[in-house]
Amino acid sequence: MLRRHAVSVRSNVRDALAAINRLSGESMTLFAIDDAGNLVGTVTDGDVRRALIAGADISDSVESVMHRDYLYLTPGEDWCLRIAEGRRRRLTLLPVVRCGHIIDIVDLSAIKTRLPIDAVLMAGGKGERLRPLTQDTPKPLLTVGEKAIIDYNVDELERCGVERIFVTVNYLAHKIESHFRQRTGRAKVTCIREPKRLGTMGSMALIDGIHSDNVLLMNSDLLTTLDFEEMYLHHVRSGADLTMAAVPYTVSVPFAIMKMEGKRVKGLEEKPTYNYFANGGVYLMKSSLLSRIVAGEYLDAPDFITSLIADGGEVGCYPIEGTWIDIGSPDDYRYANDLMKRRVGFK
Repeated sequence: MLRRHAVSVRSNVRDALAAINRLSGESMTLFAIDDAGNLVGTVTDGDVRRALIAGADISDSVESVMHRDYLYLTPGEDWCLRIAEGRRRRLTLLPVVRCGHIIDIVDLSAIKTRLPIDAVLMAGGKGERLRPLTQDTPKPLLTVGEKAIIDYNVDELERCGVERIFVTVNYLAHKIESHFRQRTGRAKVTCIREPKRLGTMGSMALIDGIHSDNVLLMNSDLLTTLDFEEMYLHHVRSGADLTMAAVPYTVSVPFAIMKMEGKRVKGLEEKPTYNYFANGGVYLMKSSLLSRIVAGEYLDAPDFITSLIADGGEVGCYPIEGTWIDIGSPDDYRYANDLMKRRVGFK
């Protein structure tokens, strides 16, 4: 790919057009390279057309039509923000540059983003409200549409460039482990067995292998169109220690509500509507917070977050737009399957 998309800065516009023509079916972007092998600019078919319309000649140098203000990636940096900027500029390829030389090219049509996070999916619950469906099948492996519930989440994380995914398991653990042994994908998926129920946060202490500055934690039985990239960008820009995905929840009261002072009625509010945010079961947090978790002790997310707030930690929220289904009951399961038949927002 590097060779096909490279053009010498000494070449002329005719050479660039010929190189672009050979890229049939690929992104029509060339990277201009100088005699020392350094990247000095980019050239697209649109750049060439505009230059010719403006009076350029096909014998003119590539240097005269190339973009010098190009966007690139460097190894070891957080690529997410730059990829988002690339999409905003409608770029299709981003070069990875080390010491001036292109060492790789990221095709933005092949990945959604490259989130610099590890992810943890909680898959240890018994799913008792879904019996008998979960008698012999752990809830994350129940099929919705053509895939297991958990696979929708793993697939989306892979599309977002997440490379390490941990799955905590307990109930029918061997079936989930077998499922991921047979699965192929870009991410490395590691199952972690809970010796006993430890709660959402308590099981995090079992994981020895989180290397990212931030870690995503989510329930594996969710079906959601949550944009992980936008949630990550929101989390980083806000400076929060932990960001919770929030589900808009509206309560409409079908009666007039009395406004009271003591035993006196001071007014009436006719059929009011109250808007809240509910916990969506998806968390992005600084990995340094894992030191707050005591190994072997039960700890659920609400208690962990309450303790963090009490100690002065910054906790933010990111509202979910679109679909969010917590598959906890037969009605939820039927609704999810009906939604999948209509292919609403899922891949």
